[in-house]
Amino acid sequence: MTGTVPNHMEIDLSGDIDTTGDFREASKTGFLMQLPVQLQLASPAAREWLSRRRENVRPWLAFVNTQNFKAPPNIQRWTKRVTKNVDYFQSNYMFVFIGLILYCLITSPLLLVAVAASLGACYVLSLRNAEKKIIVGGHELPLVHQYAAVGILSLPIFYIVGAGAALFWVLGASFFIIVLHASFYNIEAILGSEDEPFDLEMQQV
Repeated sequence: MTGTVPNHMEIDLSGDIDTTGDFREASKTGFLMQLPVQLQLASPAAREWLSRRRENVRPWLAFVNTQNFKAPPNIQRWTKRVTKNVDYFQSNYMFVFIGLILYCLITSPLLLVAVAASLGACYVLSLRNAEKKIIVGGHELPLVHQYAAVGILSLPIFYIVGAGAALFWVLGASFFIIVLHASFYNIEAILGSEDEPFDLEMQQV
């Protein structure tokens, strides 16, 4: 009797069973943790381009500083001022354009739904291509061509919800704001001018 008790106590495999369960749970957790990584790598080129634009954004306080607004004295100075402003504030102007697009989407619910549906279809295609490539007629269909097909199929929907009018409004409003700012913003106060070489030093003092 005393010899059988230790043998019975040695037969306990509960530790191995729990380890297997933990391994399966860890596998599921690892799979779920991979999803945010895939979302972050969805469009690296777009993120890189947007990051470069953000790095080149000039201070917004200087961009809207009313003390720097001044009417150009003549046409020659106006053309030079517009060119310098567009080159210096190009990233700021781009974000103004994006802000007008977002405003247009927010104020147009149907257009927002159409854009969301189109982007959702592109996202589903990107996930499907990550798992398995789409073959049509024995040839692999590139993801860019699939995006183009979604865009073409979405054109009638965009036309119905008034995307054309919204696009013209955004372009017109952006052109008006950018030209108005570039015309009256005295960029010479920041960069100096060949006609007024001491303007920069006077502003700094």
